[in-house]
Amino acid sequence: MRNARSIRKRGYKHRIAIVDLDITSLLDVIVILLVFLLKSYNSSGVTINVPPGITLPKSESSNLNTTGVSVQVSPTTIWVDDKVIYDINKSANISIYDQDKRRIIPLYNELMKKKNMVNRLEKASPQAQKFTGVVNLMIDRTIKYNYIKKLLHTSAQAGYLKYKFVVMGAIQD
Repeated sequence: MRNARSIRKRGYKHRIAIVDLDITSLLDVIVILLVFLLKSYNSSGVTINVPPGITLPKSESSNLNTTGVSVQVSPTTIWVDDKVIYDINKSANISIYDQDKRRIIPLYNELMKKKNMVNRLEKASPQAQKFTGVVNLMIDRTIKYNYIKKLLHTSAQAGYLKYKFVVMGAIQD
């Protein structure tokens, strides 16, 4: 008889008491994460890599970027879509200008390659993205205005008539 009782009551010894759980702190953490994610969400889908050596100017503009060819310019290097097309340290003795020093030859050639590639894709597939003629310019803030005019002239000559300047936005509280 004694053994029968101990077998019956064996499960009662090992049961854990139910603890009352307070989930308000967990909900606070979830709300904070949700607010952070909504605040830092970029709906344009355009990701921009800023190469080392470029310090973007600051602005309070809140316009979103559009897709297009990215041209990044530092005092010594020019990139097109993260590809180095001109480095002053490697080609210091070569003249890069033509048309009365208004057009930058390596930039013009690369932009024309990009434009021709988009036009070929457009002809090959009707669902392909159309040529927009938009160039996103990431220019170091130490670059002089005369050089920026040459960049704009070169882009226009290559068929990119719409310019978007990429700047560092102010941190909003």
